[in-house]
Amino acid sequence: MKKLRSQAWFGGTSKDAFMHRSWMKNQGMPADAFDGRPVIGICNTWSELTPCNAHLRDLAERVKRGVYEAGGLPLEFPVMSLGESNMRPTAMLYRNLASMDVEESIRANPLDGVVLLVGCDKTTPALVMGAASCDLPTIVLSGGPMLNGNYRGESIGSGTVVWRYNEEVKAGRMSVDEFMAAEAGMSRSAGSCMTMGTASTMASMAEALGIALPQNAAIPAVDARRHALSQLTGRRIVEMVQEDLTLSKILTPQAFQNAIRVNGAIGGSTNAVLHLIAIARRVGLDLGLDDWDRFGRDVPTIVDLQPSGRFLMEEFYYAGGLPAVMRALGEHGLLNRDAPTVTGRSAWENVADAPNYNRDVIRDFDNALAEQGGIAVLRGNLAPQGAVLKPSAATPALMTHRGRAVVFETIEDYKRRIVDPDLDIDADCVMVLKNCGPRGYPGMAEVGNMGLPPKLLAQGVSDMVRISDARMSGTAYGTVVLHVAPEAAAGGPLALVREGDIVELDVPGRRLHLEVSDEELARRRAGWQPPVPPASGYQSLYVQNVLQADEGADFGFLAGPRGAGIPRNSH
Repeated sequence: MKKLRSQAWFGGTSKDAFMHRSWMKNQGMPADAFDGRPVIGICNTWSELTPCNAHLRDLAERVKRGVYEAGGLPLEFPVMSLGESNMRPTAMLYRNLASMDVEESIRANPLDGVVLLVGCDKTTPALVMGAASCDLPTIVLSGGPMLNGNYRGESIGSGTVVWRYNEEVKAGRMSVDEFMAAEAGMSRSAGSCMTMGTASTMASMAEALGIALPQNAAIPAVDARRHALSQLTGRRIVEMVQEDLTLSKILTPQAFQNAIRVNGAIGGSTNAVLHLIAIARRVGLDLGLDDWDRFGRDVPTIVDLQPSGRFLMEEFYYAGGLPAVMRALGEHGLLNRDAPTVTGRSAWENVADAPNYNRDVIRDFDNALAEQGGIAVLRGNLAPQGAVLKPSAATPALMTHRGRAVVFETIEDYKRRIVDPDLDIDADCVMVLKNCGPRGYPGMAEVGNMGLPPKLLAQGVSDMVRISDARMSGTAYGTVVLHVAPEAAAGGPLALVREGDIVELDVPGRRLHLEVSDEELARRRAGWQPPVPPASGYQSLYVQNVLQADEGADFGFLAGPRGAGIPRNSH
């Protein structure tokens, strides 16, 4: 085993070592705590402002037990916590900032290995991105999903039911009192969304990438087995330090291919596209949209979970969880079996004997929820750098569609006009939303799944084609084209769409086309003015440096690994 990094702080009899040890001892640590034990940082996104992560303090204590048992010294430290449900304008605006917090906290401190405690949507990618830039032995522990929501005997899922019930209210089929009554039954335990939203998707991505222990994705937050997994995670990170099993040895091209295929099989969130591209680029891999189409296109969605299907994460865990899904993929030639993982075993060795206890929840390939469940990557003159759509959440009849554009210049414009009974729109129209991308919002908010006009909902219309440079909540559904790149605020063709233009969507052909001549688009571009960027503060830094959606919406200057070299000592 190589020399422990922490010994550059705590080893020896120098004045510097004296100072480092002495101040740490004010917490009551014995002298032998620093005698060559691996120091394990527990990077915790606990916060009472982040409901999904509000129970992580307890999980941290369980991790510490495991670290102590394996002979390590656990030291917990906080980093910026990104609460999807409370943060404005959007938690995505702060993902890159949190990743910088994580990276510099790891690099600056005497750590030999790191446990990342995550849960809510952006906490998983932010922490993995930051840790990947340092490349120490690292393992992810997710907080787990909530128990199933329940309202009047019906299992209701986080977010998904909100979109559905809200449309029912607007259509006059549900009263406001009934809508409010559902609120108490939706989030009834600690944990993150129990649908296959972004939180559950990214927990699944961590497991599929091999950077979390098996069953990390699905064990409910309040299940005692989540506590046991936490303790095992603490034990395992100490062994990983002894083995020098760093993140870069696990985050290989094969691991990302596995994750892309798993995302298709579980009906995962479109947000995974952005996050996996950003993570890959932190370790120097050039993952792009074409890889998502190449490796995910022919993967069937076999997990029958909301928002694409019927069930919730509780049933998914009881059915066998992600190991059962990965075994099915491996048996059909859709898994890189030799990909290394944090267990020290290969991806296939982890799941080869995984049972499937419920084939209604985790379906067989010949009974898939969607034959092509992978993220569809669209290109054309409206999205030269690409756009994405989630087929498993879309309406099959709308996957090939041509319609008149109804254009909203901003989300405020949409909110103001969508309720107007005189709005010139019908079910065949294509709703187009601009200026909600990485620069435009800024932060690329989850507003792409625009609610339909109340007057059409009242007529029984349940879905329409919607196009934007925004994101969509992983809990949402519909025929929604997202992440259009370049975005409108960057001068992409989306900025030039006008009311009444004809837009063609061809998902099988992977095409998104605006039926306007190049000459007319050139004339429109000549009169286009970019939005005025923020003058100062973090939002100014963000807008000046954020990459487009097809590049993961990371900051360009954060690409590539920088390692965790020992910082200079100023004492």
